[in-house]
Amino acid sequence: MDVAANLRPGADGGKREVTGRPGAGTNRGCTGTGRERGARRIPGMARAPTLYERYLPWRRWAEAGFVFLVVAGNAAANSVTVWMDLDRYPHNPFRPWEPAVWEASSAVMWFVIIPLVARLVRRFPTHWDNWRRRLHLAASVTVCLVHVAGMVGLRILAYRWQGADYDFGPWPRELAYEYLKDVRTYAMVVFLVEAYGFVLRRLQGEASLLGAPDEGPAVEPVERPERFLVRKLGREFLVAAGDIEWLQASGNYVNLRVRGHDYPLRSTLGGIAARLDPERFVRIHRSYIVNLDHVASIEPLDTGDARLHLKDGGELPVSRSHRAGLRERFGGP
Repeated sequence: MDVAANLRPGADGGKREVTGRPGAGTNRGCTGTGRERGARRIPGMARAPTLYERYLPWRRWAEAGFVFLVVAGNAAANSVTVWMDLDRYPHNPFRPWEPAVWEASSAVMWFVIIPLVARLVRRFPTHWDNWRRRLHLAASVTVCLVHVAGMVGLRILAYRWQGADYDFGPWPRELAYEYLKDVRTYAMVVFLVEAYGFVLRRLQGEASLLGAPDEGPAVEPVERPERFLVRKLGREFLVAAGDIEWLQASGNYVNLRVRGHDYPLRSTLGGIAARLDPERFVRIHRSYIVNLDHVASIEPLDTGDARLHLKDGGELPVSRSHRAGLRERFGGP
């Protein structure tokens, strides 16, 4: 490790901070020169903004706009279709505003539900294993109940505003009818979220572990890799493990932070932690692992947790359960 720890009291004499100071010899170990290593350029990763980086500032707006256009457009089209169907009957008992209320109330509920479903899918991506199939099946039932209860409530309010009464009909029959529609909508939302995530990962670049060659011995221990393979827009690059600043758990992926870029690796944080150099990489939170070479200081917090300051100015949370172990690694009491 190229930093040694120095515990010193804070300016107010209260909080203490762990700061990293360079050693005295080469770049590595306690006898280092203390000079920072020159940043090695990853071939092919030019610093011109990529398509993914240009998209990021607009991502939330683009996602919200897409959902609005799809849901609102579907509601408008359904309203017109219902009006046209009702006009076929000479003794149509419904007033012109009623189909608009039916579709608008459903659309409002989908505006609320879709972001929650998207978050669920990102947290629990779809797989063929049994428990995840059951999870999404149960979620589709819950979505239907919330959707129906919400839209019926909105319709009652709208009808009262017009001086009328709303009758949903027999609940068992109508719920079954609505579920047959809602489960298809739920499946479509899941598919679109998964497809969108797939495209983003391809634009962002996706990391993977180097496997053993088909013939001959591995060029490096596969159990403890020194390099990761990054695939990005049809091209492949090697990223040294030492260049990884920190790792963050994200659903079924672990994001590798390398010089301001995140590269998702399909693994669990515990699984990848077992394959990293324990002298360099330390677990600081249930969702984070940090490379000690990139640590600048540790700031204790009143809550018992801590805040990790990185050399590039970034910050990471340190949970109470991992704080003591981290300070021991720096030589603090």
